[in-house]
Amino acid sequence: MTPFAKKVYKVVLNIPLGEVRTYKWVAKKVGKPTASRAVGQILKHNPYPVLIPCHRVISSCGKLGGYIFGKKKKGLLLNLERKISQSMV
Repeated sequence: MTPFAKKVYKVVLNIPLGEVRTYKWVAKKVGKPTASRAVGQILKHNPYPVLIPCHRVISSCGKLGGYIFGKKKKGLLLNLERKISQSMV
């Protein structure tokens, strides 16, 4: 795993339950503001999708983007997490 990938995964690990961030936001957080596509490629190869919540990262235009288990499951997970986080308030 590259140092850049480690930084990306560390940032994604800190996205709160029920919230989303963009690929661009993650790229900025790791100090590479123009590396949105690279972030997407790293998350595409996430070796621990159950532990590293890459499904919480979406495109800047609001589209879901890809997910190892498919876009439909990504959408279901995000909706479930939103409901859970809202019920915790």
